[in-house]
Amino acid sequence: MPDHGSVLVTGGASGIGLALVEDLLKAGWRVVAADVSEANLAATQAALAGHGNALRVLQLDVTDEPAVVETVAAVDRDFGPLRGVVNCAGIARDVPALDTSADLFRKILDVNLVGTFVVAREAARAMKANGGGSIVNIASVSGQRGNLGRSAYGSSKAGVILLTQVMAVELAADNVRVNAVAPGPIETPLVKALHTNEARAAWMRTVPMKRYAAPGEVAGAIAFLLDGTKSGFVTGQTLGVDGGFAAGGLIGQ
Repeated sequence: MPDHGSVLVTGGASGIGLALVEDLLKAGWRVVAADVSEANLAATQAALAGHGNALRVLQLDVTDEPAVVETVAAVDRDFGPLRGVVNCAGIARDVPALDTSADLFRKILDVNLVGTFVVAREAARAMKANGGGSIVNIASVSGQRGNLGRSAYGSSKAGVILLTQVMAVELAADNVRVNAVAPGPIETPLVKALHTNEARAAWMRTVPMKRYAAPGEVAGAIAFLLDGTKSGFVTGQTLGVDGGFAAGGLIGQ
């Protein structure tokens, strides 16, 4: 099996991040799963112990800039060369705009947008020195459409999409590709906690495929964007994994 190098996955101990870690290990990547939850990291380490030294887990809060700088440098130095980074770490709230406090807005932006930026910035510095790599940011269909209750979350993910485009343009000459994935409704622990029965019914009325996706269905799209042999001329793009949501117009009852 080929050695693709190492990839750092934030939010890598649950949901989309965990599914991706599993897929990448099977494909021959060396993977660092970073997460803020010690319990989830311990469970991930135990569940994937069969992959041996190809997997490392570490605790990381992406809002802690010094910790991010130190972590990315250490991963590249001790487990590198760093060839891929995926920004899966994120939080969400469904709150009407008029009920959203500035503190909540800032908290969501800090994790989803600023955290993504700092991790991507540090990764790009390492990848530039290594001759290239791929950064994949997790956006959302809520960063592309005015979904109810998503003033803070949607704004953060819209920012991720534009950040992706800017960094892709700036880093293209360094052979560092930057893309995003925009999931629709995915059966992750975060979504299960957030989506009420009413919310689920609303999604089913607007998603042409009439279902939620499994995390692994998003992981496959991310893996494609990480693999330079398959997506080497793809940069600055946002790939929708949304069951047709963004394409839908009047789709029936």
